[in-house]
Amino acid sequence: MKKVKDIIKYYLNSGSFCKLKGSTQKDYEKHLQMAGITPIGNKHLANFYIEDLDVRACQEAYNHWLKTGTRTANYRKAAFSVAWKHAMRHDVIKYDPINLIQSTNNDVRRVRWTNAQVKKFLNLAYSDYRYRSIGLIVHMAYDWAQRVGDMRLLKWDQVDIPNRQVSFVQSKRNAEVHLPIGEGLANMLIQQNDDFGWSGEFVAPRTVLRANKITPYTKLEISPLVNEVLEKADLPSYLTAMDLRRTAITEMLEGGADAVNIMQVSAHKNVASMKPYLVNTLKGATNALSKREVK
Repeated sequence: MKKVKDIIKYYLNSGSFCKLKGSTQKDYEKHLQMAGITPIGNKHLANFYIEDLDVRACQEAYNHWLKTGTRTANYRKAAFSVAWKHAMRHDVIKYDPINLIQSTNNDVRRVRWTNAQVKKFLNLAYSDYRYRSIGLIVHMAYDWAQRVGDMRLLKWDQVDIPNRQVSFVQSKRNAEVHLPIGEGLANMLIQQNDDFGWSGEFVAPRTVLRANKITPYTKLEISPLVNEVLEKADLPSYLTAMDLRRTAITEMLEGGADAVNIMQVSAHKNVASMKPYLVNTLKGATNALSKREVK
């Protein structure tokens, strides 16, 4: 191996890469490709000889990635670092300039939906057949405090409507969760099952057939459709479907739910990982202060 592109190729053809989930493989491959074509001086990063790749060049590449966004830059750095460390573990290279890149922390998003905003969104989505499944994805993500991606791919064989419960494995944490189905959501699932259940697979598929088949939305389709509903419902454009999980978990915390019980819903592995949801709110402060024993 002589160049950075050889390191990337070595990793993409490795057993370690093959063990990753399909979605992670696609993400890593895409970001490693983008890292490789990053311009550094008069050549691309992939064409650097390994011994010539120093911290300065890596930092310049990272700063270039920041133009796309902090989250993207950090993910790209992580993917590049995984490939580089794989080569180090096999004694292909001896040093790691990527580890010395000065990264920018991701800004923690604090946006939350209000209960009124959720209801307004659902009323609009459920009133228009085109947005029925988008409304259901949002409804499930909010009611169950789950990720939109898992709701997008939820299948009917994971839903037990008669016993009012759902069970599935989270894609990110590979954790199995068992959740109750509330009355309002159960009614919508029954209606959805009457309309789409015969397709036999996805709970909230596209409402328009593709190749004469009922298929799930892709990750890239959700956000634009959510934005369409937000606009039609005259709701703030800064709201996103991804904010719903944060909203639900914060509401549980504000309501005084025990952290361990919340972890049964969210599947966080420890209390520390819930820190991003511990936002300061008037309701939360009021609940806390009301529990004081003032003498």
